[in-house]
Amino acid sequence: MSDRHPRHRLAPLLTSPVRLSVVAALAAVGKAEFGYVRDLVEISDSVLSKQAAALEEAGWITVEKGRAGRQSRTWLAVTDEGLAVYRRHLAALRDIAGPRE
Repeated sequence: MSDRHPRHRLAPLLTSPVRLSVVAALAAVGKAEFGYVRDLVEISDSVLSKQAAALEEAGWITVEKGRAGRQSRTWLAVTDEGLAVYRRHLAALRDIAGPRE
């Protein structure tokens, strides 16, 4: 184990509760429709759009636009890199919290 504090392993982009919640939601399912993630995380379309753009720019999620019948749809999916970063972030949080006695 490193002698550095575990906070150095946190992913700065995931220190935002909304971005962490979005990645956590996608980590559980892999891919989900925009509206599902929006409702699950309890945020507005504009907030999810902005946070999804930041996560997509980092390469941690993908955003796909398409159609389901006549309806336009947007799907969000966590990438392999995004899932790995999320897992490292969670491990760092557990290390920070330490064992419970």
